[in-house]
Amino acid sequence: MSDLMLMASYAALGAAAAGVVGWPAVLLLRRRSLALSLFTVVFVTVLAVAASTIAVAEAMLPGHHDFQVVTIVTCMGSVVSLIVAALLSRQVVAGSRALTRAARTVGSDAGFTAPLGPLSSELSELSAELSATSARLAESRQRERALESSRRELIAWISHDLRTPLAGLRAMAEALEDGVADEPQRYHSRIRTEVDRLTGMVDDLFELSRIQAGALTLSLSRVSVYDLVGDAIAGAYPLARERGVHLVGDRIAPAPVEVDSREITRVLGNLLINAIRSTPVDGTVAVAARQEEAEVVVSVTDGCGGIDEQDLARVFETGWRGGSARTPRKAATAPAGAVQHHGDTGAGLGLAIVRGIVEAHAGHASVHNVHGGCCFEIALPAAMPWA
Repeated sequence: MSDLMLMASYAALGAAAAGVVGWPAVLLLRRRSLALSLFTVVFVTVLAVAASTIAVAEAMLPGHHDFQVVTIVTCMGSVVSLIVAALLSRQVVAGSRALTRAARTVGSDAGFTAPLGPLSSELSELSAELSATSARLAESRQRERALESSRRELIAWISHDLRTPLAGLRAMAEALEDGVADEPQRYHSRIRTEVDRLTGMVDDLFELSRIQAGALTLSLSRVSVYDLVGDAIAGAYPLARERGVHLVGDRIAPAPVEVDSREITRVLGNLLINAIRSTPVDGTVAVAARQEEAEVVVSVTDGCGGIDEQDLARVFETGWRGGSARTPRKAATAPAGAVQHHGDTGAGLGLAIVRGIVEAHAGHASVHNVHGGCCFEIALPAAMPWA
């Protein structure tokens, strides 16, 4: 037992001496190359083992030959260990440098290019994270470009839609001011109509800005979807009669929902107005409501002729107007004696407002083509059944 204790003491002294020498080197090199740090750690470890082994051999082996054998074996093992540590360090550094070069491609148009060589498990995980981050950045950049394009289109369309009624208002005001208007009352009526149109556009812009800023305040109350659809149909009926469009709402389930009645009525009104304006004379706009598990789905089907498949994903974007299939008809096609509507072309904000309000209610809006037209659907969370 005493011999073992003595050997342990000599080994501890040798290892401690190596540790005292190596620890300052580890501290000094902690900000240097990873390869140098790894090699230093292995070198200190090998030095500690070699020093303790030689110290024990010096104290315990009586023969000079035996001591030389132990020393040679220890030194050869140390050399081999240091060579392996150097190779391993270079491999780790090579993988790290390859990943560093690959990291420079994160966020580029070409996307992240992963290193081709084999990597350690930690570097492989880091490479996978960089790849996922690059993909998210690409998606974000694509959304940003789409939003920027939509913003430019919206500004152009709003400018055009404002310029036309403002020019008309200026011309009518000058005619009234110069006393050359044959029917001043008709001019006053036209001015009032154009002002109402401009007011509606400004209201839509303000509503959309509130939605996008997350400042839309909802006053939720429990109400039947039957009543909501009924109010929306009643509000859109005069326009449908003027346009010669049949408005049908005979498949409406009296399902309860907890919503802001004013905002959802506006959503349904926007959908109905779009559908009526896009449906030809003697066409039909059908409104239906059904309950599907935890959702209440309200659909508005028109006779617009359908939307191009490549445009379906853009329908609810700000400023989207679509192609000729959904270009509103001129008021001249309305029945004789009907009140003429000016400014049937909106600024492309109605459907964006629809999506924003529905999503604020934790619902979602969608559209798909049907035979002869398209069907807009809004899904709202269903409330508990009536007691």
